[in-house]
Amino acid sequence: MNKLETKRLLLRRWREADAESLYEYAKSPEVGPVAGWPAHTSIENSREIIRTVFAADETYAVCLKENNKAIGCAAITVGAESNLKLPETEGEIGYWIGVPFWGQGLIPEAVRELIRRGFEELHLKKLWCGYFEGNTKSRRVQEKCGFIYHHTNKDMHWELMDDIRTEHMTCLTREDWERQQSKT
Repeated sequence: MNKLETKRLLLRRWREADAESLYEYAKSPEVGPVAGWPAHTSIENSREIIRTVFAADETYAVCLKENNKAIGCAAITVGAESNLKLPETEGEIGYWIGVPFWGQGLIPEAVRELIRRGFEELHLKKLWCGYFEGNTKSRRVQEKCGFIYHHTNKDMHWELMDDIRTEHMTCLTREDWERQQSKT
């Protein structure tokens, strides 16, 4: 896995040493539950998430360049590994960032870099992204990054939270992304 860089961010592998920082931001009830996962309950809980969930390929700690501190997470899950059980030529992007960093354009910056990696380096043909009903911040990230509404899954059981949700799915094809790039 590469370390990725943007103007303000480093996207790198998670380390167990990031557990305190992860817990600091992932314990907020404003972050995880709206994204579909339970708020973290302790530093040890965060350390376990780093060892298991965040150990996956293409799962990055989103860090400010100025201090390399993990403030969020962004990932591309390819093919059957994704929640969507995609073909191997497609991926799903997921992300979150700690509350103190909301509204600064950091996650769109990270997601744009994952899109670039997905199409240019992983040679994917299509990327998917989803957001749950009411998560307008996540919807806006997807709009800013060029994702286009595709479909809605209503009344689905979401296992991680053991509740019923409505999820809106967006996608971006390599062709649409290339067209967007040629305009900038």
